[in-house]
Formats: sequence, C-alpha cells, structure tokens
Amino acid sequence: MGGQDATAGAKARPPVSPLAPAAGFPALPPIAGVRFAAAEAGVRYRGRLDVMLAAIEPGASIAGVFTRSSTRSAPVRWCEAALAALAPGSDGGFAILVNSGNSNAFTGGAGETAVQATVAATAAALGIPERQVFVASTGVIGEPLPAERIVAVLGRLAADLDPGAADKAARAIMTTDTFPKGSVARVDLAGVPVTIAGFAKGSGMIAPDMATMLVYLFSDAAVAPGLLQAMVARASDATFNCITVDGDTSTSDTLMMAATGRAAMAPIADASDPRAAGFESALAGVMRDLAHQVVRDGEGATKFVEVAVTGAASDAEARKVALSIANSPLVKTALAGEDPNWGRIVMAVGKSGAEADRDRLTIRLGDILVAERGWVSPGYAEADGAAYMKRQELVIGVDLGIGDGRATVWTCDLTHRYIEINADYRS
Repeated sequence: MGGQDATAGAKARPPVSPLAPAAGFPALPPIAGVRFAAAEAGVRYRGRLDVMLAAIEPGASIAGVFTRSSTRSAPVRWCEAALAALAPGSDGGFAILVNSGNSNAFTGGAGETAVQATVAATAAALGIPERQVFVASTGVIGEPLPAERIVAVLGRLAADLDPGAADKAARAIMTTDTFPKGSVARVDLAGVPVTIAGFAKGSGMIAPDMATMLVYLFSDAAVAPGLLQAMVARASDATFNCITVDGDTSTSDTLMMAATGRAAMAPIADASDPRAAGFESALAGVMRDLAHQVVRDGEGATKFVEVAVTGAASDAEARKVALSIANSPLVKTALAGEDPNWGRIVMAVGKSGAEADRDRLTIRLGDILVAERGWVSPGYAEADGAAYMKRQELVIGVDLGIGDGRATVWTCDLTHRYIEINADYRS
C-alpha cells in the first residue's frame, strides 16, 4: 500500500502514468442509498483532499475482505472484528471513513486509540452504531495517526454528503497514485436494471493476499449479506489477488462492498437464484477493471503485462509459475529495457517450485513462438521479439505441457522511477 507522502509544498504531483486509461476517470453514477464527501484534514498532505466519508443508508448488505498480513494495521483489525460481529439484519446504516498519508499500521495501542476516536466521532456525526463504522488508512507505516485532524473535519464531511461526490472520494484516498481509479457496470437482472460502481487506490506495495490496496464498491442491488460476502471473496481472488506490482503485500489492504437494496427487485438470497450469476459476473468485471488500473499505475510502470500460464498440473501450480514470472526482478527489468530475454522466463518457471519439464515447455511473446521442446524455436528471430517488446501492453504465454491447469496474472515492468519513488518515500 506504498505511497510517497509529501509534506506541504515539498513535491508536485507526479506525472500521470503513460498506461492510464485514455478516457480518464469515468462518470460514476449515483447509487441510491450512498452519499460521499471528502475534505482536506492535513493528515500528512497539504493542499489536497485526504479524508473521505461514505454514508450508506439503512437496509444495505455489507461485505469485505482484508489483508492476511501478520502486521496488518489497526483499522484492518477493527474492520475484521466489526464485520464478524454484525448480526443478521443489522440496520441503522453504515459508514466508511478513509484517510491517506498515514497507514496507522505498527502504531501499537496508539493506533487502536486513534481508530476508536475516529469511529466514535463518525458514529456520532451520522447517528449510527459504532460497530457499523468501517475505517481504513493508507500511507506511511509506523507513525502515529493524528486522529484529531480527522475528527475536526467530520462535521463538515457529514454536512457535505452528496450522492454525486464519488470522484472526490476516489481522489482523497490516493497516495503515490498518479490517477484516480473508477469503474462502473450496469446489468439487467430479470428485467430490473442494476448498477455496480466503485473506486480504488493502489500504486506500490502491491502483491495482494486477500483483495488489495483500498477498494470500495457500491450497488443498488438487493443481495443477502452472506451471499454478497461469498461473491466478493470469489471475485477478489480472480482479480485483485491476480495482480502484482512489486511482490510486497500491504499491511492495510481492504476491499469493501455495500449493496443498498434500493433497486426495485426481490433480494437475491441464494446462489441458485438465476440472477446471482449475472450479478457476480458484472461485479467481477468491475473488480477486474479496477485491478488492471492499479497495475497500470504501478510506481514507475511503462508496461502493462499479462502472464498467462497453461498446461500445468493444476490451477494452483499454474498460479505459482505465473506469479514467479510476474514477480521476478530480472523479468521485470528486462521488460523495462524492452529486452526479449526469454531465458529469464525459463529461470522464473524453474524457481517457482511448480512441476515443470524442460522438454515440454513452450514460451510465447504475444503470438510469437519463442521456445519449445526445451530449446529456442527454429523459426524465432530475435528482431521479432525485440520489436514486440516495444509495445506498452505485452502478453507472456507459458505452456508447461503437463496437465490442464491454467492461471492468468497481471503485472508491470520495474523501472528506475520505482527506485526513485521508494527511496524518497518518507521525505
């Protein structure tokens, strides 16, 4: 969940990633039952939004997945406990409060005190139970969170809540992100139009172990809480858990979703409901789009890379190989240098720990057959590989020739700019 946190006037915002979506931040439509606000609290930054509040009206279902890091932050631990403690039919509404600039991680008892202060103030401002307030923090690790600065703006946040302010909320949670990340989908569920919209932040410290970064999703659909939780977890595993920028798992990763139930539909209460598959497919599409945007904003990234592994002994084995390739510094620096050094891919396959056979291995760069049967392909020309590597979007294909297992992950290259950003992380 890395992010370069700048003090007042110290740094200009970094240039937007060359891989950013050309259309920019989408127009996220209002979701009935959800309102947003953002403010400048000066948690660490000056002159920019750094706290966002989402207020969710009574009658909603809420779901979430969180980092499994053993050093996860105080906000993550609060959210895990609060979500687990929700009784069936819990009502009164929900709130999500997020700050950037300080992760409130590795802050001991002071971190828990800060969480309690912000939760209590949010609950009071909105008139909801404290256990129905969810919080998240992103930024520098190991520094006390100035909770009083967040508490001081909560009255203003509550007064400014607006269904159309999702774009401001998305910007308030950014750290080293060079652009805000949003996505929206509309799906017809048995004749009822339903909307799913959300936003995310993430740029560095990206190797999810649950969902990833900070991600907030909202829909007007009516979905039972247990079913919504299962859908979110499955979709997260196939999207956010399939991306990596630098191989580092954050202490603060949080993904939450609220389904407000405001659409004119009977609730989806069971996975056997024909509408469930359509809703989950649309949800997964939004999450995949946001996950790809996180990779496209990888710190210093100039290449968006899909790693597709087939022919493994199992899907789990394929995933091992795909992540080994995607996380290899040697592979990633070759991508940055536009060098078709397929030997580094061979190396990454071999070190993955998955079952592999040199003489069954096939490697492709896009549609270019590079290596097969344990040796370079007779028809491969280095010039073709070099020309392909100049593209901004690349596909590395590996077939192990052993079984039917397959997996796809997404990553980016590793450039000198990544070093600059993270060497200068706290200054």
